[in-house]
Amino acid sequence: MADEQKPDQAATPEPESEEQEQTTPPDALEKTNEQLEAETGSDPAKDGDSTGGSDEDGDKDKPAKKLSPLKKFLKRFNIYLLMFLLVVVIGVAVAVVAYFNSRKEPTIPSLTNQTLDVETLRQLANADATVGDTGQTLTIQGNTVVGGQMLVRGNLNVAGTIQLGGEFSVPDLIVSDTANLANTQIASLQVAQDSVFQGEVTLQDDLNVAGATSFNGTVTVANLVVAKLTMSGNGQLEIPNHINFTGASPGRVINAGVLGAGGTGSVNGSDTTGTVNLNTGDNPTAGCFVRIRFNIPYQNTPNVIISPINAGAAQTQYYATVSTTEFSICTLNTPPNNQVFAFSYFVTGL
Repeated sequence: MADEQKPDQAATPEPESEEQEQTTPPDALEKTNEQLEAETGSDPAKDGDSTGGSDEDGDKDKPAKKLSPLKKFLKRFNIYLLMFLLVVVIGVAVAVVAYFNSRKEPTIPSLTNQTLDVETLRQLANADATVGDTGQTLTIQGNTVVGGQMLVRGNLNVAGTIQLGGEFSVPDLIVSDTANLANTQIASLQVAQDSVFQGEVTLQDDLNVAGATSFNGTVTVANLVVAKLTMSGNGQLEIPNHINFTGASPGRVINAGVLGAGGTGSVNGSDTTGTVNLNTGDNPTAGCFVRIRFNIPYQNTPNVIISPINAGAAQTQYYATVSTTEFSICTLNTPPNNQVFAFSYFVTGL
C-alpha cells in the first residue's frame, strides 16, 4: 500500500523547469506575437499549456508567421529621417518651378483694333463721345485734322517727325537722348552737366560766367572787358595793333618855383601812361617839375619809365621819385629859360 500514490499527489502537476519560466518576458502582454518571436526565438502560441499534449503537437506542425515586406522595410529606416527627406524634396521642387517661371517671357496683352467709318467720324465731330477703352487701339489710316485743342492724358509716342507750325510751349522739357534743334529760342537755359557746341555760337546779349572758363581754340571778341587778365604757364600776349591805356586822369601838382616866373605845366594821360607838358619861365631852378598822384594806389612800388620828348627835355638831367601813391619828374641841373619841353611816362605794377 505504500507504493500506491495518493490521489492528490497524482493530480498535482510537476512544476515547469526554471528555463521555461525565464523564457517569458515580463512585458509580454504589451507586445505582439511577432515582437515576442523576434526577442525569444519561439512562438508564444506554441508555448501554451503544457498539459495539452495534442495542441502542442499540432502547433509544431504549423509554419512560423512571417512579417510583411512593408513592415520589414519600415523597420530599417527612421521615420523622422524620411520626413526630413520629404521636406527637402518638396523645397527643391518649388525652387525649380520658380526658376523656370522666372525664365518665361511675360505675357503681352493683346490689343484689339477698331476701325472708324465715315459715318462714325461725322458723329464724333458733332458730339462728345468716348471711343473704346484703354485696352483697345484706334488706328486712323488717313490724315487727321484736329480743329480744337487735343489733350493727351498719358504718354505721347511719335514714331515719325514732329512738325510744328506755331509755338511749342511746355512747362518742363526733358530729353534723355540726342536732340537736334535747328532754330530754337530759349528764354532761360540751365545746363546741369557738360555742353558741347559743334557749330558757331552767337550771343546777342551779355554772357555772365560764374566759374572758370576754358577755350581750347581761338576766341574772337569785338570788345573784351576784364577786371584781371592772368597769363598762366608759358602764355604769350600778342597784340598786332595799338595798345591804349585809358582811365581817369591822375592828380597833379605843378611846382611853379622850379619852372621859374611865368612857367606852366599840364598832364594828359592816366595812372598807367601819359604825357607831361612843361613851359619854363624866367630863372628856373633845379628840382621836381611836377608830382603825379595815382587814382588807385599800387600794392607795391611800381616801375616808372620816363622818356624826354624833345631837345629841351633832353638838356635836363631828369630823374623820377616813386612811391605806391605818386611819382615826380625832377632835374639835377637848371633847365633853360623860356623853353617848351615834355616827358612821357609809363607805369607798371609789380
